[in-house]
Amino acid sequence: MSQPPARLAGYAVFAAMLASAGLPIYIHAPKFFVDEYGVGLTALAAVLFGLRLFDVVQDPALGWLAQTTRNRRAVAVTAATLLLGLSMIGLFAITPPVAPLWWFGLTLTGLFSAFSFLTICFYAQGVQTAAALGRKGHLRLAAWRESGALLGVCLASVAPTVLIFTGAPFAAFAIAFAGLCLVAIMMMRGEWHPTPLASRGGFRRVLADPIARRLLLIALVNAAPVAVSSTLFLFFVESALDAPGWEGPLLLLFFLAAAGSAPVWSRVAQKIGARKALLMAMVAAILSFSTVLALGPGDTILFAVICVISGATLGADLTLLPAIFARRMATVAPEAGAAFGLWSFVSKFTLAFAAVTLLPALDAAGFIAGADNTPAALSLLTYLYALVPCVLKLVAIGLLAATPLPEDEPRS
Repeated sequence: MSQPPARLAGYAVFAAMLASAGLPIYIHAPKFFVDEYGVGLTALAAVLFGLRLFDVVQDPALGWLAQTTRNRRAVAVTAATLLLGLSMIGLFAITPPVAPLWWFGLTLTGLFSAFSFLTICFYAQGVQTAAALGRKGHLRLAAWRESGALLGVCLASVAPTVLIFTGAPFAAFAIAFAGLCLVAIMMMRGEWHPTPLASRGGFRRVLADPIARRLLLIALVNAAPVAVSSTLFLFFVESALDAPGWEGPLLLLFFLAAAGSAPVWSRVAQKIGARKALLMAMVAAILSFSTVLALGPGDTILFAVICVISGATLGADLTLLPAIFARRMATVAPEAGAAFGLWSFVSKFTLAFAAVTLLPALDAAGFIAGADNTPAALSLLTYLYALVPCVLKLVAIGLLAATPLPEDEPRS
C-alpha cells in the first residue's frame, strides 16, 4: 500500500522540528549561557545531568501519558508542540528574569519534557504508518523522517551564524523555531490516529526481549560518540583549530552530508540488509574521525573534509538504527509508546552524560572558552573530542556484530 509523498512530507517536517530542539541545543545552549551570562561549564553540566536524572522518572510517565491520551492524540501533540516553541523562546529570546542558571534549568525542563512526549508519540505513530507502506515500510518512512530530522539539525546548527545580521541571532532562531512548530502542527493534522492500547508491563515487555535490550544498548553506545563530538564541537573549532567564525559553515557541511546520505543508506540497506549497511558506515566513521587527532591550528580545510565524510556516516546511524528498532517493536510491542519512551531516554542520556563528564574535565584542566589556553588544555580537548568517540564506536560495532537480527536479511 502506497503512502502519498505529500503526507510523508509531514513526517519529515515534524522530524525536522524535533531535531532542531534536540542535538543543536546541546551544541548552542551551554556556550550561549557561558558567553552571554558567564555561567560556569561545571554548573551547566550539573544542570544538564540533573535533568536527565529527572527523565528516569519522567520518560516512563510520559510514555504512560501518551497511551492515556491515545484517543485525543492530536490535542495532546498540539499542546506539547506549543510548549516546545514557548520554551525555546524562553531559553534564547528572553533575558532571564531570575538567576541565569535557574532560568537555564527551567526552560530546558519545559523544552525537554515536550520533546520527550512528542518523540514518543511521533515514533509510535510511525510504527502504525509504516505498516501501511508494505514490506519495506519502516525503511521507507525512516528515509523521509530521518532526512527531515537531519535537515532540521542542519538548519538549527547553522541558524545562529546565518542570523548574525539580526543583532540577536539566538533570539531570531527561537522565534523562527516557534514558527516551524506551527507549520509542523498543520502538516501533521489528520495523521494522529489512536495507536493500539498498551498491554500491561509495557516497559517490562520491551526489556524482556533480548534483541530489544541489545538494540537499546547499541543505541546508547552508538549515540555516545555523537554526544561527545556535539558537546565539544564549538570549543574544538574555536580553540584547537583556531578557526573562530567557521563553526556555522562546518556544522552545515557535517549535517548536510548526513542529510544527503540518509536516502542513500536506506537504499543500500534494502539491498544488503540494515545491519550490514550500518556496520559499513560505523567502520567508515572511525577511519575518518580518527584523523582529527593529527590536526592542529589552521587545519580548517582538512577538518572540513572530515566533516563531510563523518557526516555521511552519521546519516546511516540516524536512519538505520531507528528503523531496525521500530521493525522489532512492530513484533514485540506494536503500541510502541513504552518502547520509544526508552529510546528517547537513551538518546538524551548520552548527551547529558557527555556534558557532565567532559565539560567539568575541561574546566578542571583550566580550559577557558574564547581565551588563550595552555597546550595541555588544548591536547585534552582534542583527545576528548576525537579519541573518545572512536573508542565508543568500536564498542558499538562489536555489539551490533554480535546481535542476531534474523529479520535483517535482505529479501528478493
